[in-house]
Amino acid sequence: MKFWIRSYSISVNTPDWPTLKARLTQRFAEGRGFAIATLNMDHLVKLETSAVFQHAYNDHDIVVADGNPIVWMSHLASNPVELLPGSDLIFPIARLCAELDMPIGLIGSREASLNRAAMALREAVPNLKIVYQSAPTMGFNPSGPEAESILKAAQGSGARLCFLALGAPKQEVFAAYGRNMLPRMGFASIGAGLDFLSGDQQRAPLWVRKIAMEWLWRMLSNPGRMLGRYLRGFVVLPGHMIRSVVKSQD
Repeated sequence: MKFWIRSYSISVNTPDWPTLKARLTQRFAEGRGFAIATLNMDHLVKLETSAVFQHAYNDHDIVVADGNPIVWMSHLASNPVELLPGSDLIFPIARLCAELDMPIGLIGSREASLNRAAMALREAVPNLKIVYQSAPTMGFNPSGPEAESILKAAQGSGARLCFLALGAPKQEVFAAYGRNMLPRMGFASIGAGLDFLSGDQQRAPLWVRKIAMEWLWRMLSNPGRMLGRYLRGFVVLPGHMIRSVVKSQD
């Protein structure tokens, strides 16, 4: 499923969990790194104006659909994909890493939140090896000296995959930087996923997610941060939906 943004395009190239699992398993077996991006409407808005974000997305090997509008548009374009939010991928990927004996790292959020998230992961996936944790300083440059130091420490720990909870576009820029610096390392951007695990943020109840209203829950929970984000998404959504319908008729 491809999305066009002026002169730039981005494709959801991994349509479902079985495909993602197979791709990760193969890359782990071959000793190859990867970066996973979770495309949503906020990303489409940011990709409109940020060349840095576009370049970062270009360095991602795997793109999944994180957001119901992305899924709906894929159906309009007759190229359906499944919903794979970053937060929902944490446990499946962690279980795969445990099964394949691939140590992981956690990067983002705050130290206390990382500790609680690590505890929750170990309880849910007992054989999982969490060998590295890092909470970058406020306002850190995702391709600067601190980022390089974090990546070297993650590599030294033996981690083969790092979950990144830094928010967009910082986590994607960091993942692209790490993908080029450490060709055997995997990176999965998961947004607020670690804070949900730690309890620092409360995720929408399952029934709210099932009726595709998690966006409303998040907006009402934090209107100062989320209202503008969702309004900007609503502005560009009709154009993307029209292009999806046109795509289905090609």
